Amino acid sequence: MTEPDGAKPSGPISPDLEGLRRLERRIARSVNLRAMGRRLWLSVPAILQIVVAAVVSYAIAHFGLGHATPVLAVTVVITSLGFTRDARPIRVLRSVFGIVLGIAVATALGVLIGSGWWQLTIVLVVAMAVARLLVADPALAVAAATPAALTVLLPVPEYGVWLRALDGLIGGVVALVVTVLLPRDPRRTADRDRRAVYSVLAQAMENLVDCLRDGDAGAGELGLTRLRRMDELLAAWRQSLDTARSVARLSPFLRPRLPELDRAARALQGADYAARHLRLIARRAEYLAREGGRREALAGLVEQIGRAMALISAELDDLGLAGAARSLLEDIAPRLDPGRAVPDASASESAIVVQLRPLVVDLLVATGLPLGDARGRLPPI
Repeated sequence: MTEPDGAKPSGPISPDLEGLRRLERRIARSVNLRAMGRRLWLSVPAILQIVVAAVVSYAIAHFGLGHATPVLAVTVVITSLGFTRDARPIRVLRSVFGIVLGIAVATALGVLIGSGWWQLTIVLVVAMAVARLLVADPALAVAAATPAALTVLLPVPEYGVWLRALDGLIGGVVALVVTVLLPRDPRRTADRDRRAVYSVLAQAMENLVDCLRDGDAGAGELGLTRLRRMDELLAAWRQSLDTARSVARLSPFLRPRLPELDRAARALQGADYAARHLRLIARRAEYLAREGGRREALAGLVEQIGRAMALISAELDDLGLAGAARSLLEDIAPRLDPGRAVPDASASESAIVVQLRPLVVDLLVATGLPLGDARGRLPPI
């Protein structure tokens, strides 16, 4: 007699099965704990930056200007810095602008209409409407509304209602200064994003090699699936790298890293172009695999290009590898003639060789070679 779906088995659970379940629970707990610990560790720079900025803002407003409870000075710092991946100074400046705007609007309306529940309604509507009118970013409307509500709801300070805006301005200035002088070193986030991008590219290249070498259409389909995921990974890397370069341009401590970040920007562009080329190549490779047959020459060519692609990322971690990717690509480029690369090639095989040509050119540009020189490495067809 079968048991209904979802029902627990009526008989005793075997020791082996119970032991396996205990092991699975221990593994799940271990993975969760590692993820929690990693999340905390990665957040430590942001936590320290926010705490330092909040304490400095409080000290300036309280001890320097004599404000008894400079709530908004601390609130502006915490809200404008936050835990966002986008830690660019321009993003912090926009956030500070929205917050100080909300404080100013709420203060002006408070002087005119007083405070209370219906005054809160008017202040929120006006603050968000003005923010949306002046700035396209919808997040700034929310940033303006939060301190506006606090301005209306908190008791009027003894030192004057208009000096609340000064508290907000203090918090904003401190947030900007801390962003430049005590940056979170966003290079680490950009490096993690880069490794994720090139890891997926390497896996996709391995799938293409298996597809061509073994005639495995499933491997080609898996590679194509991985390449379709690249847009999200590339967008994350683009944002973190843009943040790192923006902070490094202003921070005296990170400015020496700008050449390294510029090389990473070339690697990002190369990875973006490579993903686009490889999607086309993967579709054709999958089609070839469905026709049957092993294509060792093509597989070897793709494997070498994949090795060079991996070196582009590895060079950013190990300067001792500098030039290795370009050297390998310059060795591959002259062989990208269908008649030479794959003798007696079919039309579809020749098409893959032709599609590999712009891929190699873009990867050479990613190593720092000028576009004209990169194209000059290819043989005429």
